[in-house]
Amino acid sequence: MARPITALPITDEQRRELRLLVNRPTASQREVRRAWIILNRAQGLSQSATAQRLKVNRPVIGHWERRFRAQGLGGLLEAKGRGRKPSLPADKKALIITAVTRPPPGQTRWSVRRMARHAGVSVGAVHGLWKANDLKPHLTRTFKLSRDPQFEPKFWDVIGLYLQPPDKALVLCCDEKSQCQALERTQPGLPLGQGHIRTRTHDYIRHGTVTLFAALSYLDGKIFSQTAARHTHREWLKFLQQLDRETPAELDLHLIVDNYATHKHPKVKAWLARHRRLHLHFTPTSSSWLNLVERFFRDLTVDVVREGSFGSVAELVRALEQYLAERNLAPRPYRWKAQGQEILAKLHRARQAVATQSSE
Repeated sequence: MARPITALPITDEQRRELRLLVNRPTASQREVRRAWIILNRAQGLSQSATAQRLKVNRPVIGHWERRFRAQGLGGLLEAKGRGRKPSLPADKKALIITAVTRPPPGQTRWSVRRMARHAGVSVGAVHGLWKANDLKPHLTRTFKLSRDPQFEPKFWDVIGLYLQPPDKALVLCCDEKSQCQALERTQPGLPLGQGHIRTRTHDYIRHGTVTLFAALSYLDGKIFSQTAARHTHREWLKFLQQLDRETPAELDLHLIVDNYATHKHPKVKAWLARHRRLHLHFTPTSSSWLNLVERFFRDLTVDVVREGSFGSVAELVRALEQYLAERNLAPRPYRWKAQGQEILAKLHRARQAVATQSSE
């Protein structure tokens, strides 16, 4: 008479963990197989039936069952020291890691394949070493440090408006998005669908440009806007006059702007002298990241301009106006959360790094 089959004892928590493992897309095949061994045995299947279902040998079932009984879920992990030992010589490792900062003559960076040929190793070995040491020669980040001698006073002036907005006043982040191009693709592309991505032609017809003047209200995220064919001081002055008309007369307006020449034109200054409720706060040179309206311009570019195809400038203007109208129905403010001292400390470290690099 055959012995009765005893189910493998397992807790509810262990069962949940194993279920999560077998459903995890990133789990390896070996991890999933071990989890199924325990789950099948916990359901009462014999070792032979489990081996047949998973297409493995019966001793494999017994091995992982013993490991699970002795160590629980930890027993299903790979034991340390298993697998092939690294065979790359130390001198080649040092070459791959150190030479990556010194591009080959006539080139700007190393590629994985070029370094593999140079060191006489496989592409996978180079990729693994660079990944382990967080080396990414294919990536570049742009930066610009302001050389404005009045950087800190201007910096604290703008940051103060974000962190402690004045009472009975509106803080407006203002700028112009110039040269918005009305580009028309030469052929219609295919829409997004299952199994294929959207397509668009690489070439286009340029129908002209338009400038968008925008003021982002820091309080509620509302956008005041105006389009113009140019962006001289005349158009900027017309936009200031629009802000003066469309905002409550009893409130002061604190406008955060950059150092573009049109913002400081004598006629603009003369008009501001007669309308004292408007106060201009200039960001430091090369510090447009301080102006939150740039964050809105990024969304506008991604949502409308970059992916669009426009048969005329008028069509582009209609698309911009429709986007702005819909956004203002449910405006979304951008909140400044970074502390000023942390930003200054980061900039100080960057200046030190640039100075050190320049002296070498």
